[in-house]
Amino acid sequence: MQENKRYHKVEDKHYQLSDFDYDLPHELIAQTPLKERDASRLLVLNSETGEMQDKHFYDILDYFKPGDALVMNDTRVMPARLYGVKPETGAHMEVLLLNNTSGDDWETLMKPARKAPVGTVIDFGDGLLKATVTKELEHGGRMIHFDYDGIFMEILDKLGETPLPPYIKEKLEDPEMYQTVYSKELGSAAAPTAGLHWTKDLLKKVQEKGVKLVYLTLHVGLGTFRPVVEENIEAHKMHSEFYRLTPEAAATLNDVRDNGGRIIATGTTSIRTLEAIGTKFDGAIKADSGWTDIFIKPGYQWKVVDAFITNFHLPKSTLVMLVAAFTGRDTILNAYKHAIDEKYRFFSFGDAMFIY
Repeated sequence: MQENKRYHKVEDKHYQLSDFDYDLPHELIAQTPLKERDASRLLVLNSETGEMQDKHFYDILDYFKPGDALVMNDTRVMPARLYGVKPETGAHMEVLLLNNTSGDDWETLMKPARKAPVGTVIDFGDGLLKATVTKELEHGGRMIHFDYDGIFMEILDKLGETPLPPYIKEKLEDPEMYQTVYSKELGSAAAPTAGLHWTKDLLKKVQEKGVKLVYLTLHVGLGTFRPVVEENIEAHKMHSEFYRLTPEAAATLNDVRDNGGRIIATGTTSIRTLEAIGTKFDGAIKADSGWTDIFIKPGYQWKVVDAFITNFHLPKSTLVMLVAAFTGRDTILNAYKHAIDEKYRFFSFGDAMFIY
């Protein structure tokens, strides 16, 4: 196994869910994106010393070195929220598409799920698109089969809405602001939000500094929406999400690593893809695709990622645990306290961190 320079920094304490809680004033939850993506604030955190610097995202250029690699998730959010009715009763149903398992079969979240047993038919628009529930899953999940005439994605574009997280109450004026500027591969139920800060101009400057831009794909699914409910976090089961790393991307990352450059990930989805591959191949980076349910929490031994960009995450979430696995729990919660004291904006449309 190739030794990652962070390999030695592993916490062996067994934490509980309550260890990742923190108090967040409601007014710090960002409701709308900034007009200038890279104008958001940036909290720079040295994970070894705990030292912090208050910057803006456009300052991130100062923290890259020639020979580094910047890894980004090029997934694109689907108009994955559908509203329909049960023809026999007229009851209204809300469906969130998560994973296309095969053909016209989809894994979904449904509300109200209790009114959607197996066999339930839902009409999403004058018979243009119908679905039948084929299997009940846990936590309001349902497998459904679609029936339609035409091209499914064109119908979805017409009938579906971009799904925003439940803590965002404001209507999004421009749905493209919930997409990264490099989004390409349609398939996510939520945006990889750390990437929302990048602009094409800033990425060009990063590249001009001698940094390799590398893209991978992870389609964000149910893991983003499912809370941790077990106090013993070891009992939490992550949901599987589809990922892909191309041979060209793997070759670039290996070249960067062989020449002493750092692998810097944009967001937890990029981290999970890279570390899933590193775990699968004993520390090596190889082209791969498949499904991952990797759960990165304190005690995890890092294999690929040297530094990363991330947003501020929900209390008691698996994403806070992931970041804590890199920095140590006390260091990240201290950084969150600093961010709250300094009135940083939190969650999807909020500010960012650069952690190294």
